[in-house]
Amino acid sequence: MTTYRFLPDKMRILSGSALKVIAVITMLIDHIASHLVPQRWVWFSVFGMDVTLYRVMRNIGRWAFPIFCLLMIEGFLHTRNRVRYGGSLLLFALISEIPWNLVHSGNLLFSGQNIFFTLYLGYLGICALEYLPHFMLKMGALVALAVLSVALRVDYSVGGFAFIVLLYALRENELARPLTAFLLNNHWWTLSAFIPISLYNGKRGFVTGPVLKYAFYVFYPLHLFVIYLIKYRVLF
Repeated sequence: MTTYRFLPDKMRILSGSALKVIAVITMLIDHIASHLVPQRWVWFSVFGMDVTLYRVMRNIGRWAFPIFCLLMIEGFLHTRNRVRYGGSLLLFALISEIPWNLVHSGNLLFSGQNIFFTLYLGYLGICALEYLPHFMLKMGALVALAVLSVALRVDYSVGGFAFIVLLYALRENELARPLTAFLLNNHWWTLSAFIPISLYNGKRGFVTGPVLKYAFYVFYPLHLFVIYLIKYRVLF
């Protein structure tokens, strides 16, 4: 398959580990804004237009999801055990549901599902493309998973699921891949996430071994729980 790239290899300076750090930081910024920063708090004005800190932080946070999706796809492609990899996604989806519900509703009941469920459905979609033998079976499975993403009300909904599947399908075409950003909300800022993605050099980086690997998994439910404690003043 022909590979269409934005940048030559010598300009690709970001490892998978560096992308993980960027994704985690931008996700944290996004969630702090979403749950703790007043939406009407004007930061500064430009030509008479008010710029809120909330909107600036949420725009920065648009980088997180595309980068996490890329990393999930890279993990799928390079893992030694794809079944165990999918199991890890599902396990942390279930674990994360508790702090996810708490931070959104203040209790254990919330209608939407966390981002790990979106990633897991995307993983299943990739498995359908990889392993189902016939085109109609592949399409049927993708439609069923798309419907499930809506029924479960996963984060980013069906657009997030479609984004992962297309990002995988276009993995050899960097020129077309940014078009997937238009499947997501605030797509112009999401489009800018393909700047660091294009700098990815395909190397793992400093995150090696199970401890550091799962530390990035654990960060998601952990930071949601801390934000919940602050948001509902459980700590006070």
